[in-house]
Amino acid sequence: MIRNYFLQTLTIIVAFIFTIRLLDLQLISSNYKSLSQNNAIIESPVFPDRGFIYDRNNKILVANQPGYDLMVIPENTIAFDTLELSKLLNITYKNFDLKFQKAMKFSSKIPSIIYGEISKERHAIIQEKLWKYQGFYLQKKSIRKYYYEVGSNILGYVNEANENDMLKDSYYQSGELIGRQGIEKYYENYLRGVKGKAFYQKDRFNRIIGPYEDGKINIKPIPASNVNLTIDIDLQIYGESLLKNKRGGIVAIEPETGEILALISAPSYDPNMLVGKERSSNYIKLSNDTISKPLFDRSLQAQYSPGSPFKVLNALIALQEGVISKKTRFTCNKGHFYARGAFMECHCSIGTNNNLISAIYQSCNTYFAKTYMDIINSKNSPSDGVNNWKNHLESFGLGKYLGYDLPIGQPGFIPNSNYYNKFYDKDGWKASTIISNSIGQGEILTTPIQMANLTAAIANRGFYITPHFMKSIKGNKKIKIYEKNKTSIDSIYFEPVIDAMEKVIQNGTAKIAKISGIEVCGKTGTVENFIKLEGEKTQLTDHSIFIAFAPKNNPKIALAVFIENGYWGSRWAAPIASLMIEKYINKSINRKWLEKLMLSGSLNDEYFKPLSGKPFNINE
Repeated sequence: MIRNYFLQTLTIIVAFIFTIRLLDLQLISSNYKSLSQNNAIIESPVFPDRGFIYDRNNKILVANQPGYDLMVIPENTIAFDTLELSKLLNITYKNFDLKFQKAMKFSSKIPSIIYGEISKERHAIIQEKLWKYQGFYLQKKSIRKYYYEVGSNILGYVNEANENDMLKDSYYQSGELIGRQGIEKYYENYLRGVKGKAFYQKDRFNRIIGPYEDGKINIKPIPASNVNLTIDIDLQIYGESLLKNKRGGIVAIEPETGEILALISAPSYDPNMLVGKERSSNYIKLSNDTISKPLFDRSLQAQYSPGSPFKVLNALIALQEGVISKKTRFTCNKGHFYARGAFMECHCSIGTNNNLISAIYQSCNTYFAKTYMDIINSKNSPSDGVNNWKNHLESFGLGKYLGYDLPIGQPGFIPNSNYYNKFYDKDGWKASTIISNSIGQGEILTTPIQMANLTAAIANRGFYITPHFMKSIKGNKKIKIYEKNKTSIDSIYFEPVIDAMEKVIQNGTAKIAKISGIEVCGKTGTVENFIKLEGEKTQLTDHSIFIAFAPKNNPKIALAVFIENGYWGSRWAAPIASLMIEKYINKSINRKWLEKLMLSGSLNDEYFKPLSGKPFNINE
């Protein structure tokens, strides 16, 4: 009896399950519904307009312009005049055939792009004759429009997603646009939005006859976000004009917030070069320029010796370690520094007796060579001294990636004891062996953005906010908050160094950077420049470097300027930096004579002269 009831109950349950599953398959499941209608329905992505990019003052930098892609579903095509269609598209028959074969290989059922980024004007010509080519259709899209001819290193560009992109993110399909470099890449997820879907009905000849179910099941795209950058486009334009016919970088930061006001790399290029049909050929031209390197962002990627601006850091470390005070004096007895085989020429004349402040504004090599030796020798061993020195420098963001929101950069280099132990016996080196570190030469490498950041830390009297480019993202309240990074130097030790940096402008090596009504604090640098030429270490023209911030109290801007082969700091870097400060704070320039000199000045003769001459002998 029980067995009969059990079998009946089991039969009812199984029948019920099969009935529910059948209803799901036939009436509910959209997956199987779409599969059964695959031959009659075409699915087309609906792209949201890519997000706009604005500067800190709401000036539009990047927007969109209408464009179209010619799509093909290979299985829907019939025999057509390939030569005629390639002429209509203004491409070679060979190029067209390659694209069509690639589409066939990718999928016979899924749409592929045959010809992308068609202008509005060309669209009208193609649309008129497209009825002759079954299986082809035009799909609307947005093409980027860059409103200024500057900032390419910040903004980046977009191009078609490749196979690697599609493997990494299934969101993309062949031919779709993806951000490359800069803001376009780093904030891709905000700027792209989310695609929607549109469904179209086909007739028995595979021609689209209208929206499927009047568009009721279409999925609307999620709009992209507009973003505001920290960049001041007027300052960016001005900085790029100052670096015309020069090579180098400028980085300007608002110290209080870490917001990057300008990021300039020269030579550069118009970002619109990488938009439209000429993008590929233009990119090849830019990439093949291995001399000027317009695609190389010198402000983030170039690693230079910091030169004399590094002296202010050694001064701060020495004050913190108690090996000097602001009253400590050293005498330059012979016009150079000499210690057991270590020779260093000094800028000061014989007999000069400097305290800390005068040593900074006169850029005395002897003073800082002796100071550096005291820093290294203040610990139990030179190894401990160097490691302690390195720890202080890392607190200013040196020797590591800063964490800013662009996808490229270099960490620079600050050596430690392990580094020197590789080249010398463990006890075979001492402070005098590595004395070049005292003046920012030797093995030290920094990037312009690191130098601008450490200048901001000095301006803030002991802290910096991680430099960044994003100010706000519309509709997004979760934008990253950048916290204070405290240096290892107590705030009280910054005041004498800042006083000295002010005197660099008033009485020292950068009088040309003086601005009426603005207290500027800075430090010049002249950095030795070497390359290997035919296997020999050869000295070229020095680099010109300057760091500065202003005003002295409540600073609004901190910056670093690097001019390759610019001779000395006060020749190019210091005046360019002072013009940037004046432009940002006063919104205009009074020193027209200096502006004209910098705008018209060129170093092309220096860059393109033959590399010849006697190799530099490091033993001389």
